[in-house]
Amino acid sequence: MENFHDDLSEDLNTKLNDNFAGRIVRKDLTKKIKEGANVPVYVLEYLLGKYCATTEESLIHQGVENVKKILAENYVRPDEAQKILSKLRESGSYTVIDTVTVRLNYKLDRYEADFSNLGLSGVPIAKEYPSKYERLLGGNIWCMINFEYFFDEADQRRNPFIIKKLSPIQMPNLDLEEIIVGRDNFTKEQWIDVLLRSCGMEPTQFDERVKWLLLARLIPLVENNFNLCELGPRGTGKSHVYREISPNSILVSGGQTTVANLFYNMSTKLIGLVGMWDCVAFDEVAGIHFKDKDGVPIMKDYMASGSFSRGKDEKNASASMVFVGNINQSVDVLLKTSSLFDPFPEDMGKDTAFFDRMHCYVPGWEIPKYRPEFFTNDYGFITDYLSEFMREMRKRSYADALDDYFKLGNNLNQRDVVAVRKMVSGLIKLVYPNGVYDKEDIREILVFALESRRRVKEQLKKIGGMEFYDVNFSYIDNETLQEDFVSVPEQSGGKLIPEGIHKPGHLYTVGQADKGMIGVFKIETEMMNGTGKFNCTGIGSKKEVKEAINTAYSYLKSNSSNVSGTISTKNKDYLMQVQDLNGVGMTKYLALASFVALCSAALNKPVLASTAILGSISIGGTILKIEELANILQVCLDSGAKKVLIPISSSADLTNVPPELIGNFSLIFYQSAEDAVFKALGVE
Repeated sequence: MENFHDDLSEDLNTKLNDNFAGRIVRKDLTKKIKEGANVPVYVLEYLLGKYCATTEESLIHQGVENVKKILAENYVRPDEAQKILSKLRESGSYTVIDTVTVRLNYKLDRYEADFSNLGLSGVPIAKEYPSKYERLLGGNIWCMINFEYFFDEADQRRNPFIIKKLSPIQMPNLDLEEIIVGRDNFTKEQWIDVLLRSCGMEPTQFDERVKWLLLARLIPLVENNFNLCELGPRGTGKSHVYREISPNSILVSGGQTTVANLFYNMSTKLIGLVGMWDCVAFDEVAGIHFKDKDGVPIMKDYMASGSFSRGKDEKNASASMVFVGNINQSVDVLLKTSSLFDPFPEDMGKDTAFFDRMHCYVPGWEIPKYRPEFFTNDYGFITDYLSEFMREMRKRSYADALDDYFKLGNNLNQRDVVAVRKMVSGLIKLVYPNGVYDKEDIREILVFALESRRRVKEQLKKIGGMEFYDVNFSYIDNETLQEDFVSVPEQSGGKLIPEGIHKPGHLYTVGQADKGMIGVFKIETEMMNGTGKFNCTGIGSKKEVKEAINTAYSYLKSNSSNVSGTISTKNKDYLMQVQDLNGVGMTKYLALASFVALCSAALNKPVLASTAILGSISIGGTILKIEELANILQVCLDSGAKKVLIPISSSADLTNVPPELIGNFSLIFYQSAEDAVFKALGVE
């Protein structure tokens, strides 16, 4: 198997050398040097591309030594800044590699540069540099700088450091046609492997699903104004792409930021990060915090439209927004107790409008934790070449590509449609930059896009309720008119209310818990010979819940003859257990369902298959109206119920429930507790 893998890699390496000579680098070289130098991958590969653009082993070795020498002599380590400055003073000129930020000193009407590791600030820089390389104004651009040193005795206030030449570490130009023509010589699978190797990953270590998830991380780099969220365990490389792979993206660490920094500075009249970078990524979403009160509203405005208002002006920008962070609990627990957006800070956590602007949610828990063998030793594009290709592709759009073959289903609203089209466009740009694809290629991408947006919508439904009920995403084949529905893996299997007939005394009810969350509850009841004892477990210590269960048994003792003369509460014992299947906390709306369960056990007759029993009763048998009927019915649908027992008194509220939701059930109405028993057991 290993030899087969080696043959495939060799074939791909040969193809890359044939089609992209001088544009590729062996990634193990990057790894070797990276371990000893704290510079981003694109800085290393810029140098490796200059000195190691060959397949001849001896020349590669010589090139690697050159790169090591350049880094050893020119890369500025913060603790060695004074040593470098001393060398510069003694020799009169010196070349360094450092991060540079340029700003306008309007008091002196000149541009000045700050050097991060070197510790220099206020060094005059020619205006041609910020004009030619705008991103210098955004801050922290890696550059090679040729300094001269001249101390003027006559003017001692004059800065002695002179920038002779400054070169941002990025490719000067890109021939996009070269990539488009070269792509024709690779299969889809080979091209995906090339992209992943270019990011440093070894594709043979991942299955197809994980490969597509890793590709999704690149969409914000090829698609304008694309909002992506990825939450998952630690150690899965969530921020790697945005920190290391592209000089066109910036990773905002630590979370705290300002509107001036991110969007627009009113005093300097300079646009913020969204105008300087193709992608702004936030590391550790839990820590995102704006010093300004209007920070989140401005971010929402920008995420929706690509524009924002500051003062009298409306500004436009094309930067994509990425939110990455850690999930500390298991996904199963989060799905049961809260939402997959739970790690976001409180001022965003309940804001459905903010999350609705997310185009894609990458399920980070499906990506394995990185191990050494996940990093490739084979050839891939120089990361700078890859990032310039992605930057150039931002000018194109394939948003309408799906229209040739498919239509989108009616559950997608306008935001959903925009999200899906952007995702389809982004993945086509990455995988089929030559525009050559067929129907099945688009179907594969479309299904992935629908799933990624539906994951957002499913969580919105949990947070915002019925406003987001329409989550059953589908697409329709233009030729056959067949409609296919797309689900999300983490919620598609294991319905809480399974199909088939259950044991007598076993049933399901859906109700609201203390904190307003709606859950599914399973009641299991057993009857045995005894002296009329009743015992219930699983309900906790809350008084209201205990009262609901006692109401059910008291009503059975008083009214059992109205159901059947065979029911006995004197020479039988009843044991009941209630399970909170969603982990939302116990509900107090248990009286009616418990009464039905007791009767089902006493009569040894099972409840109808796939039925959810809704509603509650008072001690006197009064049927209580259902609160939040629409939301409760949505949970019934999600949990697998096919039939729903509801009180006739709640029928008026059905006007507030979307017809598409009602159409999923057989609704069974009851007028009294006894009627509910007959209907639930299918007794005429």
